[in-house]
Amino acid sequence: MARGGFRGGSYGGMNQANMMRQAQKMQKDLLKMQEDLEASTYTATSGGGVVTATVTGKREVQSLVIDPEAVDPDDVEMLQDMVIAAVNEALRQAEAAATQNMARLTGGLGGGLGLGF
Repeated sequence: MARGGFRGGSYGGMNQANMMRQAQKMQKDLLKMQEDLEASTYTATSGGGVVTATVTGKREVQSLVIDPEAVDPDDVEMLQDMVIAAVNEALRQAEAAATQNMARLTGGLGGGLGLGF
């Protein structure tokens, strides 16, 4: 048999038990990472800081702070736009953190795992 081929039921020096241990460790690490992400918060501002939105790693809005000077009854649309911008930026931060952690855990292979991150 050629060098590096199958030897005694192992492939490249890695037997099934070792592969299972690694898969279990990866699953444990993935669950821990998901818990950490869900416990994290991400904050963004818009309108020069007059609107601040904070979201969780679960992608839920945790808080929304609007400086009273941003409230102009004659321009409600601008306030709405600032709220949307702050919330969307905070959500982008949460998504980027999830993607970065997944890439670190899987060595960059996370995109095709269908894990919803």
